[in-house]
Amino acid sequence: MSENRGDGGVSIAGTHVSRADAPLIPVAGSSVVVLGLGNLLRRDEGLGIRAMERLHARYALPEGVLLVDGGTLGLDLLCYLEEAGRVLILDAALTEGPPGTLLRITGDDIPAFFGMRTSPHEIALADLLAVTKLRGTEPHELVVLGMQPQELELGWELSEPVAAHLDALVDAATTELRRWGLNLARRETWVE
Repeated sequence: MSENRGDGGVSIAGTHVSRADAPLIPVAGSSVVVLGLGNLLRRDEGLGIRAMERLHARYALPEGVLLVDGGTLGLDLLCYLEEAGRVLILDAALTEGPPGTLLRITGDDIPAFFGMRTSPHEIALADLLAVTKLRGTEPHELVVLGMQPQELELGWELSEPVAAHLDALVDAATTELRRWGLNLARRETWVE
C-alpha cells in the first residue's frame, strides 16, 4: 500500500521514496538515508538512481530508511542529510577500472574523492557535505558506493557493462545497510 506524502514522493510499506523534481521536505526521524545521485538523461550517469530504484524493488526496507532520488540537486539535498544517523550515497564514479568497477569510500577519503570532480554534480555534493560539517549536522556515518560508468552521452539506457554490474552495486548497498544493523527482507517478486 502506498501513501502520498505531499512532496511528490510516496511512502511504500513504511519507506519514503522522494522524487528529485518534487519540493524537498525533510522526513523527521530518518535514521538512514539512501541517496541515489545522477542524471538519468545521460545514460550511466544515472546509475546511482537506478541502483536505488532496484534496491527498493527487491527489498522491503524497515521503518526509518529514507530513499531519496537526489538527481543532480546538490545543496537542495541538505534537509535530507542534516541530522541523519547514517547516509549511503550511490553514484557514478571514476575508479580507474573498467566499466562496472565498484568503489567504496568512507570518512576522510570522501572530501578528497569529491575534489577529483568525477561527475558534474559532485562539486555541489562536496559543498553539501561541507555545509553539514560547518553547521555541525553531518551524518554520524557516511559511505559512498560508486561505479565506473562507460557512457555519459545523452540517452536513457545504461550501457551493457554497467547494466550487467548494477546488481553488484545493489548487493554492496545491501551489505552496507545490513552492516548498519538493518533487516532487509527480499521481496518474493519484483518488477525491473
